Amino acid sequence: MSDDAAMGDEVYQPTTSETRDDPYELDLENSLDGYDEDATLDEGYSPPEKPLAVDDPGTTARGQREGPSLDQRLTEETPDVRPPEGDGVGDLPDSEGEPVDRDQVGDARAGRLVRASDEATLRPDPVAAEDEGIDGGAATAEEAAMHLTEPEGAPGVSEE
Repeated sequence: MSDDAAMGDEVYQPTTSETRDDPYELDLENSLDGYDEDATLDEGYSPPEKPLAVDDPGTTARGQREGPSLDQRLTEETPDVRPPEGDGVGDLPDSEGEPVDRDQVGDARAGRLVRASDEATLRPDPVAAEDEGIDGGAATAEEAAMHLTEPEGAPGVSEE
């Protein structure tokens, strides 16, 4: 029997240089991680213009012993910038919230809203709603946002 027959009858057998250690490891060019890691080798590395922290106190043994001066430490601090104090309700400081346009919003809060029905035809009207009153204060956010207003031209409303 020849040595060729022992190798698999002329079937391709990879050499050890062609096999990988981990067969499940992807090539960098076949990975889908977004950034092309292989491009780092092509792009090269550009060092900073000057070394970092060379002039900082504490780089040398003497600088570590003495430490930075008070002026140096104060220049490194960022000032605490606070927003103007307000009551946290609205957009304007020193106010009770946003200004209210009395033509838009009424003072009386609407209660639970249910679909209004036309009593003559007994068909529900999908647009109109009736106020059923406040139900123990457990209104949804949408219902709590509804306020009653007087219609235009109603008695008691003056147009100035």
